[in-house]
Amino acid sequence: MDSTTYVFELLKTTLPALIVAGAIYLLFRQYLEREQQRRLIELRLESGKTTLPLRLQAYERVVLLLERIAPNNVLVRLSSAGQTATDYHRLLQQEIRAEFEHNFAQQLYLSPDAWEAVKQAKENVLTMVNKAYHGLPNPGQLRGTELAKRVLESLMTDAADPTAGALAFVKREAAGLF
Repeated sequence: MDSTTYVFELLKTTLPALIVAGAIYLLFRQYLEREQQRRLIELRLESGKTTLPLRLQAYERVVLLLERIAPNNVLVRLSSAGQTATDYHRLLQQEIRAEFEHNFAQQLYLSPDAWEAVKQAKENVLTMVNKAYHGLPNPGQLRGTELAKRVLESLMTDAADPTAGALAFVKREAAGLF
């Protein structure tokens, strides 16, 4: 047997074996990639079962926060009877800030844009209350009802509720979870 025949015979046996080995390698690699993708999908689904209820609760709490700090709701909830405008102004500011701080951790489950809208809504409400307070002549001697009246008047003259935009944004984002 000469060397050419030997090489040819060797190639006849090793070349099909190399082709089969290459095909097995490619198939095995594709199988492992698909298996890894399947495991990632299962992991996401499993974590979604845990995080979705938490995120929905966070959106619920933020909607409740926005409703509670809306000027018409906070004025009804906090009575101005028997208080000076200065005391009532301080009470309104404390209540709005306390509501916000109580729900501060909810930002973990909201998008940065949604949380920014919530912060802006809080600032808009505080600005509205502050403008109404500073627009009063001699607020230290007026009753708290005068401040409440001014806030409601500014709410009626300004076309937009200071929390409405954030509320709509949060609701749209929560609806996107489904």
